[in-house]
Amino acid sequence: MNFKNINNELKVVISVGDDSGIGPEIILKALCSSELPDNIDYTLVGSKKNLLNTYNHLRSLGLENLANPNNLKIHDLKISTSDKDSKSSYGNSSFYYLTKAIEIVKKYRNSVLVTGPICKKSWSLAGHNFSGQTEVLAKSCGIKNVGMLFTAKSPITGWRFNTLLATTHIALCEVPKQLSTELIHSKLDLFKDFCSTYIDKPILKVAGLNPHAGEEGILGSEEKDWLNDALIAWNEKNKHIKVLGPLSPDSCWNSSAKAWNDKHAEKHDGILAMYHDQGLIPMKVIALNYSVNTTIGLPFIRTSPDHGTGFDIAGKGIAESHSMIEAIKTAIEMTNNSRLLNAH
Repeated sequence: MNFKNINNELKVVISVGDDSGIGPEIILKALCSSELPDNIDYTLVGSKKNLLNTYNHLRSLGLENLANPNNLKIHDLKISTSDKDSKSSYGNSSFYYLTKAIEIVKKYRNSVLVTGPICKKSWSLAGHNFSGQTEVLAKSCGIKNVGMLFTAKSPITGWRFNTLLATTHIALCEVPKQLSTELIHSKLDLFKDFCSTYIDKPILKVAGLNPHAGEEGILGSEEKDWLNDALIAWNEKNKHIKVLGPLSPDSCWNSSAKAWNDKHAEKHDGILAMYHDQGLIPMKVIALNYSVNTTIGLPFIRTSPDHGTGFDIAGKGIAESHSMIEAIKTAIEMTNNSRLLNAH
C-alpha cells in the first residue's frame, strides 16, 4: 500500500490496539463522527479481517453509525498467532501494530500517531516486557526524557486542563525511590516547553508527595528534605514561569474543577503530579471522557484515549468512543498550532 500523503494533508495514523478489547469498536465509531474533519488522511494499522468482523458483528447488533473498514485505508498486518494462548497472541499483535504505526509516523513529516488501548499483561505473556506504550515510544525514538501528559479541553469554558506525571507505570512503593531533583527538573522542562506552545507565561502547580505536602515533615519528609529546594532552583532558571508548590494533593486540583466549569474562574496551565493515580483520579473525575493521554518530548505528536481495553464490554456494542474522538481531535489541534510543530 502507498502511504504517501495526498496533497500534503495531515496523516493520522491509528494503531488499533488489542483486537479482543474495545479498540476496534471505538475506532469504527469515531471515524464516522461528524466531530472529525474530512480532509484528513486516516490510516489504520491492524488486522483488516478483525476490523471487518467487528463491523459486521456491531451491525448485527443494530449499530449503524460505523465506518466501513472496506472504505478505510488500513495497513493490514497478518501476524502469526497461537491457539494455545489467545491472550498472548492478542498481545503480540497489538505490540506489532504499535511498532509499525511508529515506523509509518516517523517516515512522514506531516503525521501524528493515535494509539488504541493495549493490555500490558498480554504484552508480558507475548514476551514484550514494557510497562506501557509510552515506554515503547521512548525507546523507538531513542529519547529518555518523555512525559505522560493527560490533557482535556473543557466544552464549557474552552480551558485546556493539563496534568503531567512525574512517575508513570510503577508500583506505589517505588515512587519515593524514583523521585529526585533531577527527575522533577526534567519533567518541569518538558511541561514548560509544552505549555509555552500556547501561552507565553505559563502557571504551573506541583503536587506534594505526602498528605498535606508533608506538613513540614510531620507526615513525610520528601517535601522538606529536597522537593521545596528543587522547585526553587528550577524556578530561578525559569523566572518567566510561575511555579506554585509543593501543594497539598487533596486540594491541588480544586482550582482545576472550578476552571473546567466556570469561565471566570482563575486559570492555571498545568499540574505536575508525583505519581500515576494522584494525577489520574482528579483528571478523570473532572474531565470525564474528554481526557486524552499524550506523550510529550517525542519528535512527533502522539495521543491516546484515556481508558483501557474494556474487555468486560468488548463485543457488546456499548463502548463509548468519546475519548477516541477527543484523542484524534487533540492530535489535529496540536498540529494546527504552529508552535506545537517540532523537528519531525
